[in-house]
Amino acid sequence: MNISTQPRYDWTSQEVQALFDMPFMDLLFHAQTVHRANFAPNEVQVSTLLSIKTGACPEDCKYCPQSGHYNTELEKEKLMEVQKVLEEATLAKKEGATRFCMGAAWKHPSEKDFPYVLEMIKGVKQLGLESCVTLGTLNKAQAKQLADVGLDYYNHNLDTSPEFYDSIITTRSYQERLDTLSNVRDTGVKLCCGGIMGLGEEQKDRVGLLRQLALMTPHPESVPINMLVKVEGTPLENVDDLDEFEFIRTIAVARIIMPTSHVRLSAGRQGMSEQTQALCFMAGANSIFYGEKLLTTGNPEADKDRMLFEKLGIQPERRHDVSDEAVTEAIAAQAKAQNEAKFFYDATV
Repeated sequence: MNISTQPRYDWTSQEVQALFDMPFMDLLFHAQTVHRANFAPNEVQVSTLLSIKTGACPEDCKYCPQSGHYNTELEKEKLMEVQKVLEEATLAKKEGATRFCMGAAWKHPSEKDFPYVLEMIKGVKQLGLESCVTLGTLNKAQAKQLADVGLDYYNHNLDTSPEFYDSIITTRSYQERLDTLSNVRDTGVKLCCGGIMGLGEEQKDRVGLLRQLALMTPHPESVPINMLVKVEGTPLENVDDLDEFEFIRTIAVARIIMPTSHVRLSAGRQGMSEQTQALCFMAGANSIFYGEKLLTTGNPEADKDRMLFEKLGIQPERRHDVSDEAVTEAIAAQAKAQNEAKFFYDATV
């Protein structure tokens, strides 16, 4: 197979399947070659993810502890105060994150809560961090409002293949997800879009998901590849584990067919050995979340990530478009703003 280091948008299912069928070492060799042609080989983009509104989501995603359809003993929480979110963003900046991601357990943003999220994005940008939110379905007007305040990335995963999707989610259609992605893309905001492995899907579904992502023009700038974190009380709590070599294969194929996208090693890292994570980086993963939680599930602590980076000779990717002076001024401005009342109290659920 002729593997290009440049993006293409006409991948067939047969071609993607052929990549999965390669000998493991050959696949990793090709993935690493593509990776080095497009990225610094030993840099990984580091993000922090914060749940700004937790629990009681009306969606019935079978993997999600935040769904109101399942009893996972997760406490329902209000939307966080804007200032508290910005304090978390400031800490993330000091810990080395370059992107701050905020997730709300909504089917779609409410008219009442949306202004607070817009203020969060403004504050994160002023701190010199890239901003990312995941808020559920968006209409065109909401997408434009996010773009107008400078949002960098919108996260909206496809989760799995079109064929397997209805087995996992019934409260939102695949087309609705594609429509939200289109609404966001039309505003110029970058896309963070990937999926979850280990939902009980077959390899053909992993092929279908990655091909669906690779047919987007342009490709999503960030592609999170998640390993299912099984949570007691959800319908998938007893699903069979996905073989880790198959997960690494998925990372490698994503790298090859979306050569200029950041491929993020996302949920499930807490259950992976350092060796497995190292192979994921070898396969082309060059973005991670760090911190103790990914929304509500566990994640390796930042100190462990730093130790792993040191062992592998990996450095966090740095932003070069924001000066330290600008960040200092922004932090001072946020401290001053803490006394202003308009956007600094709890929004109700």
